[in-house]
Order: sequence, then C-alpha cells, then structure tokens
Amino acid sequence: MNIMAGRPNASSATGTRNRVPDVAFYSGICSVCLDGCPGTCEVGKSSFRGREVVYPSPFGLVTAGATKEYPVDYSHLNIQGTTVGAVGIEADPDKAVFPAVNVEREIGRDYKIKLRIPIFTGALGSTDIAKNNWEPLAVGAAISGIMVVIGENVVGMDPNAEFDKNGRVVKSPQLERRVKSFKDWYNGYGEIILQQNVEDSRLASAEYAIEKLGVNCIEIKWGQGAKDIGGEVKLKTLERAIELKKRGYIVLPDPEDPVVQEAYKAGGIREFERHSRLGMVDYESFEKTVKHYREAGAKFISLKTGAYRITDLARALRFASDAGVDFVTIDGAGGGTGMSPWRMMNEWGIPTIYLQSIAYNFAKELEKKGKYVPDLAIAGGFSLEDHIFKSLALGAPYFKAVCMGRALMIPAHVGKNIQKWQQEGKLPPEIAKYGTSVEEIFITAETLKKEYGSDFNKLPWGAIAMYTFVDRLILGLKQLMAGARKFSIEYLDRNDLVALTKEASEVTGIPYVMEADMDEAREILLK
Repeated sequence: MNIMAGRPNASSATGTRNRVPDVAFYSGICSVCLDGCPGTCEVGKSSFRGREVVYPSPFGLVTAGATKEYPVDYSHLNIQGTTVGAVGIEADPDKAVFPAVNVEREIGRDYKIKLRIPIFTGALGSTDIAKNNWEPLAVGAAISGIMVVIGENVVGMDPNAEFDKNGRVVKSPQLERRVKSFKDWYNGYGEIILQQNVEDSRLASAEYAIEKLGVNCIEIKWGQGAKDIGGEVKLKTLERAIELKKRGYIVLPDPEDPVVQEAYKAGGIREFERHSRLGMVDYESFEKTVKHYREAGAKFISLKTGAYRITDLARALRFASDAGVDFVTIDGAGGGTGMSPWRMMNEWGIPTIYLQSIAYNFAKELEKKGKYVPDLAIAGGFSLEDHIFKSLALGAPYFKAVCMGRALMIPAHVGKNIQKWQQEGKLPPEIAKYGTSVEEIFITAETLKKEYGSDFNKLPWGAIAMYTFVDRLILGLKQLMAGARKFSIEYLDRNDLVALTKEASEVTGIPYVMEADMDEAREILLK
C-alpha cells in the first residue's frame, strides 16, 4: 500500500502538509513535531482556521475524491478475452468487427430512457462548481445522449426563488435554467433527473418541476458515497447566511448570533456553512412518497443511496422493489464531491466494489423469491471505459448503468476554459499545439457541425468537450467488448471477468485467475 494514500493530517484537499517526510504512521503527525513550526499540517492549520479545514478547498473551484486505498478494488479484476465465437452477431470476421458493437441501452420500468452509452452524471446540486459549469454539463449530456442529474437544494439556494404563503416554490429561475439547458438540446436519448432531499420536499420543488417545467424523472435521495450526512455548501456573506437560515436550513455558525456577527465584521469568521438535514427512512413514508410523486405526474422515479451499512442496502432494494421504483443508484465509498468533510470521505462507508458485490447477491435473492428488481446503477470512483465494462459485468444482469461523477465534470471545466483562453488569445502550449480554432482543437467538431448545422456555433465548448470524452468512452468500451466477443451491452456478464487475487475472488464471487475455466481447459487439452 502506498504510504501516502489516505494519510491523515496532510492532504492536497485541505491544503496541508507535513514538515518532515517521516511521520507517525497512524496519526500522521510528524515524527518530530517542532515548537516553532507555523502549523502546516491539518492539526496545526485547524488550530487557527478550525472548522474551515474540515472541508476540501478552495470551495467552489474544486471537486475532491477520497485517497484511501482499500484491500480490494476494480483493478483487482481483469477482463476476459477469447478467440472463439461472437455473442450478439454472426461469428464472421467481416461482421464481428468492434465498430459493430452496440453499447446503447434502455433503462426504466414503464417509462423507458434510451442511452447512447449507459452512463450518467453524478448529482450536480447547489455547490458553486455545479452551478457555474451547468450549461456545458447539461448541454453536453443532451448531445451525448446520457442522463444528467440536478442535485439537491437548487431551489432552496436560488436567491431569486419565490414562494407562496405555505413555503412552496412558485418560481425558481435557477431550476428553470437548469432544466431548459438540457431540454433545448435533447435529441431523444438521455434524460434530466431532479433530486429531492428533506428541504427540497418541504419546498415542493419536484411538484413545481413536474407541473411547470415538464420534468419527467424524480430522484429520492437517501445519501451518497462521499458522506453520510446531508449536503453542505459554504456561504461568503452574512446576509446570504441569514437568508438561508430563514428558508429552513441549518447554518453554522449561527448568523443571527450577535457574537458571530461581530466576529464576521472583525474578519475572524469569513464564511458560513449551510447544511441539509438527515433524512429518516421508514417503509411506510417511502411508499407514500413514491406514490405521491407518481400522482404528481412523475413518469420515472429513482432512489439514490450511499455507502451505508448493508442493512440499509437491503432496505433500499426491498423498499424500491415493493414501491415499484424504476431505478436505484448505489454510491460506494469514497465518492467524489463538490464539498464533503474530507476525513469522512476517506474513513466512512462500504467501498464501491464491496457494496456492488453485496447488492448483486441481494438482487439475486429478491429475484429468486419472485420479487421485482429495479434497474440498478453503481457509482463511486469510475472514470474510464474499463471501469464501465467491469462494473456492468460484475453486476449483470441487474446493474444497467454507471454513474460517473467527477469524470464527467472534468470535460465541462476543460472545454469552458479552452473557450475562455482561446477568446483571450492565451491558449496554453499543451492545447495550442493542436491549433487555435474549435475545429482544430476538438476532434469531434466536424461531426457535431454536420449534426447541428448553424446551431453548432451555439454549443458551449464545455459541451463539445463532454461529447468528445463520451465519444472516447464509447470507442474504448466497444473495443473491450469486442475482445470479449460480446457485441451488445446486454450480453456482458460475470463470466467476462477474472479475479487476480483470492481476496478479490472472495469479495466479488468472480473466479480466481488460476482456477477460472480450468475444467473446460483440461477437457480441451486432454480429450
């Protein structure tokens, strides 16, 4: 194990470091802690900046992912290839070519969502980084034919939102902007999903979105892989902190406390934290909530749950089964985030591969009992095509899609900044070596120009970047599938994987590499 991975007391995420290279292994404190050090480690920095150091920084400009290494992860599985046969196509060298692989998929129970590739974004809610990059993300998802998820608290954080006397939203320009960005470019593939937490449900943002904005898909949020508490953001002004406290959020420190106000004026307190409440799950209220959203007009209902203990995973699957939920996303530790407590991200929850393996077994048991099994998705640390292949194969036939949080945000950032630098005439050499025009920089530009004509010029470059990244994922996934001789996504299964260690085999149920196929191999060898 890399001794730097998951080290306590020093992290790029919190802007902290050790003074000396050799540290106490468990505590992360320097082996020699010097009286006179300015306090560069997490303990030291927390001595004067306190609660600020709990979270990754700088807020609003970064996403963060846990650095802890787990005993087993997806790199401990390899993809099986073969020289014989073809599934889903004629076993003919002129027909079974990798461009012929079909990676499209439909998900959902009654309301079917078509995906050009079975991936979707993480929930992009009220953090600044989600808000500031929404257009390229949403437009990019629409033209790529994948789903995009509007995260929690968008209405509650909208400074221009309007509410009736009962506190229910009647207008939210921010939510309207987010929905419109996707719908304006929707081309028959993908969808936009609106997430609901405790505060969202109190503000009735789902009902508003369904009735006024034409949203079809609602997601009930239990949690995520990055944290086991409600969502949080940072607030820079006292006025904003007071406004959100009055809207019903938990705001720390209390912006209405005179002592806190004096500290803010003096410059000691420079920001406030806005926290969402913990949801409390029970069977009856969950069924009631699903029924309510169906009656309100939702055509597709999903559940998002996090890396909680396995009893909660059992609740998620059984409750969703009984309520007829369309889709369940299971997010493993340690997930990516726009803002979550850093040590929590690294030290809580069940890691993704363990969680998916357990969920597979639970889904199999439900199916054996004749219960409905919703389409499942897995999230928690995925970025490239081999991750898509492995997670879909490991969870087959129950897992139908993969949530890719931070990986799908990166193209939006990169493309947005390339456009800005190009307009300013300040393209970095790493980009300028390809050219200075959109056609020279993005290899998919001509494809998009052909498809969208003059509307191509309206595309944010961040959306073009996202389309380009998804195009790479499609190509890479097709190549991996062709090597496994699987020519349509529904044919991926657990037999397409092999475990590289006995521990990985024990966790996943995938055969150990030295034992997989051995009986069949001996039959071929000795017959």
